Amino acid sequence: MKHATWRCVGSALLWFPALAAADTIEEIVVTADYRERALSELPTSATVLDADEIDALAVQHFEELTAVVPNLNWSGDGNRARYLQIRGVGELEQYEGAPNPSVGFLIDDIDFSGIGTVGTLFDIERVEVLRGPQGSRYGANALAGLVYLRSTRPTPEANGRVEVGAGSDDLWSAGVAFGGAVAGDDRVLYRVSAQRYVSNGFRDNPWLGRDDTNGRDETTARARLIIEPGGGFKADLAFLYADVDNGYDAFALDNSLTVLSDKPGQDAQRSAGASASLRWATAGGLRITSLTSFADSDIHFGFDADWGNPDSWAPVVYDYVTDSRRERRTVSQELRIEGDNDAGFDWLAGLYVSQLDESLATLNVGDYYDPFYDFADSLEDRLDSSYDATNVAVFGQVVWPVSDASELTFGLRFERRQADYADSTGLAPTDDETMVGGEIAWSHDFAGDVSGYVSLSRGYKAGGFNLGQVPAGRRDFDAEYLWNLESGVHVLWPDAALSLDLAVFYNRRDDQQVRTSFQIDPGDPSSFVFFTDNAARGESRGLEAALRWLPGDAWELYLSLGLLDAEFAEFETPEVDLTGRDQAHAPHYTFAAGAAWQHPAGWFARLDVSGKDRFYFDVSHDERSQAYWLASAQAGYAGEDWTVRLWGRNLFDEYYAVRGFYFGNEPPDFPPTLYTRAGDPRQLGITIERRF
Repeated sequence: MKHATWRCVGSALLWFPALAAADTIEEIVVTADYRERALSELPTSATVLDADEIDALAVQHFEELTAVVPNLNWSGDGNRARYLQIRGVGELEQYEGAPNPSVGFLIDDIDFSGIGTVGTLFDIERVEVLRGPQGSRYGANALAGLVYLRSTRPTPEANGRVEVGAGSDDLWSAGVAFGGAVAGDDRVLYRVSAQRYVSNGFRDNPWLGRDDTNGRDETTARARLIIEPGGGFKADLAFLYADVDNGYDAFALDNSLTVLSDKPGQDAQRSAGASASLRWATAGGLRITSLTSFADSDIHFGFDADWGNPDSWAPVVYDYVTDSRRERRTVSQELRIEGDNDAGFDWLAGLYVSQLDESLATLNVGDYYDPFYDFADSLEDRLDSSYDATNVAVFGQVVWPVSDASELTFGLRFERRQADYADSTGLAPTDDETMVGGEIAWSHDFAGDVSGYVSLSRGYKAGGFNLGQVPAGRRDFDAEYLWNLESGVHVLWPDAALSLDLAVFYNRRDDQQVRTSFQIDPGDPSSFVFFTDNAARGESRGLEAALRWLPGDAWELYLSLGLLDAEFAEFETPEVDLTGRDQAHAPHYTFAAGAAWQHPAGWFARLDVSGKDRFYFDVSHDERSQAYWLASAQAGYAGEDWTVRLWGRNLFDEYYAVRGFYFGNEPPDFPPTLYTRAGDPRQLGITIERRF
């Protein structure tokens, strides 16, 4: 690793000599596991952010939280982050054919893996990120890990909040949430919320005379209903409606924030979903859980493929547009039963069934005319496709208390997937496969406030097929398996007001799926051929740490650090040899550090700094981003039932790239050029909240 990486390690260790007792830190509970349990009991690396932390960071979308999560990155192939990478494992761009995500993304148990544009954060109670394969719990969609968002739980006491915000980039937002007991009955609780968020999207388009072609218009409504009539029964129902109507005009020919497109695109997603968690505790000590979810999403993604206008290319005519419309319907049912026996074993067994149906219509159109060579070409390429997949899985877990301080966990999952695809070209492949994942973990409580674990887990990701024109023999690709060896320690010293979570890991990816591309026609920016191939083997190793310390009643300090060395151990094809090279979107380090001050009278202030090392943009070229760090701050006043917060993000207006392409896009010679998409520049704003 680079010297800068180890300087980050040194900086983290320098925190320890100054620790002193001051306040207390509460235990963190993880809900994305089979059982709700303390983070100190979880044999995996995880980050949990509660509502107070989310509000304190003054963020709107999960994209803005990624900076504080170790070894989590995202690809800016869209207006909002929906392609995530955990420990260097994950997708980079919009998929064709079969949805096959590596990172699971759930909101109230509703599956939005690969389409997380709807990950807004108003009235979200907690965000959990589990790193490493979740093979026995979540199966094929969680090879790299899982992101889990949970909306605010209703309480018997009637309460609510109203929040409004404004800021630069013509930002404004308004949200309301309220809930309590239905008709005064504490056995039936409800909560509803709604928010709208609008901003221009940080781009200026002088050709169209607009500054909102990359704008954001995000509306979210949520509801939860909890029913506990007694007799050991509990129902938790959740509902979501999201209408994210964002523009997509993010790339500029000179990599600036001034775009020249004459046909700006759209990155929109309208989703409706619901989940029902039903739990019974029987008189015999058994616990039965039924978890049902449904989601219906309409997704529109399009862009100006040449990124220019007639004046940009004159006297050459060069005008291309790409547009895709996707409809996805998912329904899933999980049924599990758990209990214990006289020997002290905790056991769990279950069945999972899901059905996914998706249709996709893609249209590429364009015209090209070069007067110097009197050459003309035109394109009108439409592809209509349908995909459906049925997944059936059986799974189980056993927790064996080896001693009063130690326990062994065994988990296993068998999953069968049957998939069918058909499109307007006559391509109609099918795919049937059985995948196996699981884990074995040893956990030990060393001293009541210090615990540790060692685990070996295996995750999997389904195989599939490539569409369109692909190299000979590359139509199909195999399932991928990831082995994860991990060891960690959880420290919680309430009297010292200190918590520390530390994990080290080694990953081995067998038959690693790699998305590569090449451009068939240098004069047609829509002629990229993307296809997935299997690398022989990939390896990664690294460290994740999270430290929190309360040195006094008024102060809180935190540090999160991720170190990563992810490379292709073996990968050679006729097009490329990447053996020994770093994987894409896998920076050697990520970090976040901050300090918060809260005066007893209500005044507060906060400073946060985050950053990451340079990383390769893709596997099809060797261009890399630049390392960067960003600073954010806020200050305000919190009264008994209201808060005013002044905030600023990217205070020093740092330019940083979140996606990069290397290809020819400028006629008539089309020289290969690195084009990068910039992250959000500086933004200042105010948020006012009234609680009741």
